[in-house]
Amino acid sequence: MRVGIIGLGAMGSAIASGLIKKEMEVILFNRNKDKLDRFRDNKNVECASSMKELAKNSDCIILAVKPYVYQLVADEIYEEIGEKIIISIAPSFTIESFNKIFPDKKFVLAMPNTPAMVLAGLTGICPNDKIDDTELKDIVEIFNALGETAIIAEKEFPAFLAATSSMPAFIAMFIEAASDAAVYEGMKRQDSYDFIAEAMIGTAKLIKEKMHPAELKDMVSSPGGTTIEGVRSLEQGGFRSAVMQAIISTAEKSKNM
Repeated sequence: MRVGIIGLGAMGSAIASGLIKKEMEVILFNRNKDKLDRFRDNKNVECASSMKELAKNSDCIILAVKPYVYQLVADEIYEEIGEKIIISIAPSFTIESFNKIFPDKKFVLAMPNTPAMVLAGLTGICPNDKIDDTELKDIVEIFNALGETAIIAEKEFPAFLAATSSMPAFIAMFIEAASDAAVYEGMKRQDSYDFIAEAMIGTAKLIKEKMHPAELKDMVSSPGGTTIEGVRSLEQGGFRSAVMQAIISTAEKSKNM
């Protein structure tokens, strides 16, 4: 499947880089030609001179542009789409609203997160009813090039966005705060970033291998020890409530965009 990508911002470039590393054929378009330069010399890449040319020569088209540009894109490429698949990575669309811009077309709502930039992403996808099983398998393969892919129901998209796409920002804030404390206690700044990140990677691996978070917390928290003292401090600061509210408010915001 030849993948067209319109827009080479952070996420569009990350997707392009992942597909190129998997030796997939890609065709790219960006109005700022400078952003195309980093991809031009790759044997699997074609740089299109227009969105219409890209749509004509692609099997599926990923829209990696701002939502307010979608209608302009649709006006230019609609006649070239035919049975090709359109993929939106914007968080503000539902199947119903997207269908108003691309009526009667095959499309998929997709929600990648920024770890896709290092091929460790998680992408949620939701196809409309025009996508068959073979096409869905092809779309999963595309996003698996960036990490892992989950097929989710449309009603789950707000929670998925908050718990995965927005989560890197929340985790980065935690690492930054933990680093400040470690530096206060005498650790070098870069060491603190490295050590905290490694601790989070290892913890995530344990949980992903089906250790319950509460079990892991209890395992580390010895009676009267240092860890339970830290847990007490977090609870005094409303840690769990703050995390819950961050996820809920993010999800609610996405519903109202």
